[in-house]
Amino acid sequence: MIPLDINNSKKRPMTIRDFQELIRRAYYDRDSRRGLFKTWLWLQEEVGELAKAIRKGDRENIEEEIADVIAWTVSVANLLGIDVERALLKKYSNPPMKHFDEE
Repeated sequence: MIPLDINNSKKRPMTIRDFQELIRRAYYDRDSRRGLFKTWLWLQEEVGELAKAIRKGDRENIEEEIADVIAWTVSVANLLGIDVERALLKKYSNPPMKHFDEE
């Protein structure tokens, strides 16, 4: 069993893979019934809520909405069978500088 209690300092820190498993256990059945497209629409709604929070400058709400966007993104990845940690490491472990030079 993966320790997922992030408030217990005696356990190791949560990894991206741990978080993905946490989201899978909590939401995969519901997301599967909803389907990929509708789950993706929920993600888009959360992105909109993040945009509103950023426009208002509400730091606490921004943090909450960023967490929601990440969780819904992971839900979409789960439905597609994508290992998020692996995808991030593949893309960003040695990122080309062009990604950071563009505005």
